[in-house]
Amino acid sequence: MRARASSVLAASLVLALAVGPLAAPAFAAPHSPATVSASASTSTGTGTGTGTGTGTDGTRGLDRKALRAAIGVVPDQYATAALVRVGGTDGSWRGSAGVRDLASGRPAHPDARFRAGSITKVVTAATVLRLAAQGGIDLDASVQHYLPGLFTAAFDKPISVRQLLNHTSGIPAGDGLGDDFAELYAHRFDTLTPQEDVASAIAKGPEFDPGDQQHYLNVNYTVLGLLVEKVTGRSYAAEATRLVLRPAGMRHTYFPGTDPRIRGPHNRGYQTVARPDGTTGLLDVTEWNQADRWAAGDMISTTADLERLLTSLFRGRIVPQPQLEEMFTTPPGLPEATRSAGLEYKKVGDQVFWGKSGSRYGYSALVGGTRDLSRTLVYSVNATDAKSADPNPVLDAITAAALK
Repeated sequence: MRARASSVLAASLVLALAVGPLAAPAFAAPHSPATVSASASTSTGTGTGTGTGTGTDGTRGLDRKALRAAIGVVPDQYATAALVRVGGTDGSWRGSAGVRDLASGRPAHPDARFRAGSITKVVTAATVLRLAAQGGIDLDASVQHYLPGLFTAAFDKPISVRQLLNHTSGIPAGDGLGDDFAELYAHRFDTLTPQEDVASAIAKGPEFDPGDQQHYLNVNYTVLGLLVEKVTGRSYAAEATRLVLRPAGMRHTYFPGTDPRIRGPHNRGYQTVARPDGTTGLLDVTEWNQADRWAAGDMISTTADLERLLTSLFRGRIVPQPQLEEMFTTPPGLPEATRSAGLEYKKVGDQVFWGKSGSRYGYSALVGGTRDLSRTLVYSVNATDAKSADPNPVLDAITAAALK
């Protein structure tokens, strides 16, 4: 365990910082014309419009009115900005709402970069699968074989590369830099290396035998990042860029490493915190060193780039068959498992949507669609409690409107 400030000290720091001009923002009224814009297109023509979200109903299956309404409430207590892209053979729709920052109240940047969080795992999985297609990695081989000396004797059963990809490895979570927001915020500029994170996880011994359960944990993809570097002799970021980002045309996506900033245009992220008087305010959490998330969650991207990633992957342009099937195959013998290599699925009516969500403080994102790409959805929402397990009405409304 790394030395770190006490929770009491960290909490005091957060409360002190929360008392400021941004602690009690005056949210814009719902459906503010100054902060909502949208455009739509179909295979037979295009149209653009701005305003209050009162456009016509479905365009080739897309409910534009519901989509406009979903983001028209932003900014509110749940989000300060929202960027949405809905696409597919049914047509497309683009929308943005909210503010770039609370201090200026400027409209949200529609092409902003943001922290994609665990959507990074899609890129990591695709990188590993491309290396497998090229013969550089055997998905059935043990991780102990590729990374000798990494595991303790307690891990006496082989863990396959495939089991890392689908979260059935049995490796427990690492310690991290804190146990709650206050403690993590106090250490937001500290660096916890991937090696340190993995070492703290392995020191605990296996959580279960490989293949017995599916437990979604970042550590699986952190180990995959180490594996990529071992077999290629190059950095994870360089290989992921070469094998996935460039072929997909993701020109505005990058891995920040220890840089706490978001380079390029971006909408600032905020977290709801409690004040000593029992009220709440918003704390700017835009700058944050995400190095410990690494191959599991430190990527910065745009909605357009994530849409390119999804369509390129599902069309087989990044990962060839048969390796691509790993992204649409859940582990055998675990009927309740919903996660595959880099993706997870959800049934909505008679359709199955494959995708991945991601969140870092201040930012919630999602990319997904049907396998035939008849409907796709990408969003970035500057959620004010992005790591909470409670439902966020803005995210739920966007998803419901897009996946009708």
